[in-house]
Amino acid sequence: MQIGFDISQIGADKAGCGYFAFALANGLANNPGNNQFTYYPTFGDFYFDRLMPLENPFKKQGIKYGPRHLTRESAGEFWRAPNLEEKLGEPEVIHANNFWCPANIGKARLIYTLYDLGFAIEPGWTTEANRIGCLDGVFQAALSADWILAISEASKRSYLEFFPRFPEERIRVIYPSSRFSESARRGKRPKAIGEMAARRFWMSVGTIEPRKNHRLLVEAYRAYATAVADPMPLVLAGGKGWLMDDFIAEATDERLPGRIIFTGYVSDDELIWLYRNCYANLYPSLFEGFGLPVLEGMQFGAATISSNSSSLPEVGGDAAIMLAPESAGAWTAEMLRLAADPAERDRLKEAATERAKAFNSQRSVAQLLDFYDEVAGSPKRRDLSA
Repeated sequence: MQIGFDISQIGADKAGCGYFAFALANGLANNPGNNQFTYYPTFGDFYFDRLMPLENPFKKQGIKYGPRHLTRESAGEFWRAPNLEEKLGEPEVIHANNFWCPANIGKARLIYTLYDLGFAIEPGWTTEANRIGCLDGVFQAALSADWILAISEASKRSYLEFFPRFPEERIRVIYPSSRFSESARRGKRPKAIGEMAARRFWMSVGTIEPRKNHRLLVEAYRAYATAVADPMPLVLAGGKGWLMDDFIAEATDERLPGRIIFTGYVSDDELIWLYRNCYANLYPSLFEGFGLPVLEGMQFGAATISSNSSSLPEVGGDAAIMLAPESAGAWTAEMLRLAADPAERDRLKEAATERAKAFNSQRSVAQLLDFYDEVAGSPKRRDLSA
């Protein structure tokens, strides 16, 4: 089977969506089955990385690259051409992974990866440009996609609430896996935390943006820190996102000097060290399509306190403490309780490690290959030539 696969988001600046696409692309490259894959470095003109793929991480038999474009304008012109499938070599399946959805696929079966609908549920969580681009993609998928691949049951439910006429039987859920293939990695201490003692700090991972709920976490932490004699610091690991320009200044508290630490972007090795050595991983996100920081933290044995919103209970299960993301008081109380009970923290670490085993890349790739077979053998959902 000839399959075209969108890898436009897997470059150096990839985030959660890009890590999911990368894990699948890597798994397919190592286990293509009887298929021939063409990886598309650019896909539409919503998400555009002109450096893709200057480095080729997929030098495998059965893998080739599709056309690469140097400008957003040339990419848009190419992907909107009426004879697009001919230009692509007539693939049997096309798999979109970056929110953009083509409207001109008349023969190939089109799969659209659905990450989440947070941009539609609460417009204030993102910029207007991003919200409009994402909304355009999911709306076009409702019209043109033959199948939807959702990364959680929660995302599937959200899509059917927004687009109730999309046939539910044409939506499949395939869970992401951690991007870290070696659970024995020890990691490397980040320079940003200095000589902070291992297992004596709270941490939270995520881009600094409204949806990640950092403001509530800082509020909860301040209440915790003023209630104990020797509070553990809070490490916030993640790059700067959008709509939070004043947050770092707001979080600086003269009463708690050096207690809230912003690392900025951290490398994979630094992140692994933080997961392994934190007292607990705190993830109060308001909405997620899946929640990779929860899974990856559990993989490396981090005791986990997570929001109970959207998809996160699917990830944490009974191995994490689940709290309402709107209640700072509940987060403060749980931090105080867990800090006073190291035995419970150790129990959560063991439960987290075991829970993480339920999500692995081999299973996800095997499910995806089966999905491709099903998709290729099914009729198109709509005749776009009509």
